[in-house]
Amino acid sequence: MKLKNKIAIITGASRGIGLEVARQLGKQGATVIINGIDDEQGVQSAKELSAEGIDVEFRAFDVTDEFKVSEHIKAIGEKHGKIDILVNNAGGLGGRSRFEEMTTAFYRSVLALNLDSVFFASRAAIPYLKKGSLPTIINVTSNAAWNAGGPGAGMYGTSKAGVHTITRALAKDLAEYGIRVNAVSPGTIDTDFHQQIKSTKPEVFKSWANNIMLGRLGQPTDVAGVVAFLASEDAAFITAETIQIGGGQALGI
Repeated sequence: MKLKNKIAIITGASRGIGLEVARQLGKQGATVIINGIDDEQGVQSAKELSAEGIDVEFRAFDVTDEFKVSEHIKAIGEKHGKIDILVNNAGGLGGRSRFEEMTTAFYRSVLALNLDSVFFASRAAIPYLKKGSLPTIINVTSNAAWNAGGPGAGMYGTSKAGVHTITRALAKDLAEYGIRVNAVSPGTIDTDFHQQIKSTKPEVFKSWANNIMLGRLGQPTDVAGVVAFLASEDAAFITAETIQIGGGQALGI
């Protein structure tokens, strides 16, 4: 298996894209440590992965809490003696707010969830990535980083644009250690992220496929496959890149 003996941390992995990433990395032989803040969901997800023969551990911590992030990632690194793969997947919309009414607290909370979390986890993992085999960081940004998001999602888009840039900055900073840093930029993926509009305006949700060149919404497996590729030896000469996974959505039709 391509990722046998690899130690992989995936943040925000108790459901959705993160869970599918953990599944694909685990099926390729990696030991996966999944993170989330919902204990019940995380334990259940770990059980599901374990039942599929995947070596998995769940750790509950808030990715916006730098001390908890450092504590847990250090514990993982010390336990295994290294970290090979860090997938900074945790993030979210954090709500919607137009700039005129936006509170400073909202502004900071969205930045913390989407950008601070990448910084905290990456900083904590670097000493252990240096001990890893073909070590890599893979960040998850969004098509909102390019189009600034929809109404009220401006700070989400802004924070995800920061993820795109910190990916390149980390790649420059860590190249001398052989640590590759890349990002994936999902388009509209059919996950719980869109649950509200799916349940209240299903016709609108379905219509989004009309704006995607390949004529369908993405699935978590579409993203996870690219992440697994970036984590593998097949991508050994790729760093500082952000790969769009949106079926051509970024170009519009």
